[in-house]
Amino acid sequence: MKKVFALILAVLTLSTTVTFAQDAKAKAVLDKLSAKIKGMSSLKASFSFVAKDSKGKVQLNQKGTIMMKGEKYHVTVPNQEMISDGKTMWTYMKSNKEVQVANYNPAEMTMSPAKLFSGSYAKDFNYTYAGQQTIKGKVVDIVYLTPKSAKTFKSVTILIDQTGMVMSGSVEEKNGNYYTYSLSGVQANGASADALYTFNAKAYPGVEVIDLR
Repeated sequence: MKKVFALILAVLTLSTTVTFAQDAKAKAVLDKLSAKIKGMSSLKASFSFVAKDSKGKVQLNQKGTIMMKGEKYHVTVPNQEMISDGKTMWTYMKSNKEVQVANYNPAEMTMSPAKLFSGSYAKDFNYTYAGQQTIKGKVVDIVYLTPKSAKTFKSVTILIDQTGMVMSGSVEEKNGNYYTYSLSGVQANGASADALYTFNAKAYPGVEVIDLR
């Protein structure tokens, strides 16, 4: 998942005065997002991703593309590809000419691309509406989520534009690590071929396949 959205957290206020109306607003925004994604047979978008440690030092700064079709996804960054057909996961490390194969377990993928971008949060998260903000000339709704059970991360913040699409967001881990992402160039229904969501080793001569299943 090259921009730091520190300003996002500045507008968030979690207090004991949160009302049911705010929660209802958050649900309405998330439902709109979910309906938007479910209305697409597939999705393709560009993204930027920044990871910082607890001291604020940038550990990773990347741009890439993501394709999604239901639970299937294909994420490409400069030196790596992460692919899943909903049953199997392939992690292709280009510089090592190596692909690791593992079983896909959605129960273990609390922050999978499908959940991150589709609004499938009700089971795993509590959510609070945190108001609106104008980002790059667009009015966005801000929703703040916290996991219902113990997870490695503390919170998730997502910014959703008025069309119902994720524009950007952030994830804060309990150890203080912090991740931000932004989406652009979202294309609906342009990445539907099933072949996009599998790794064909024959198309990559010399690549070592490490089966971890």
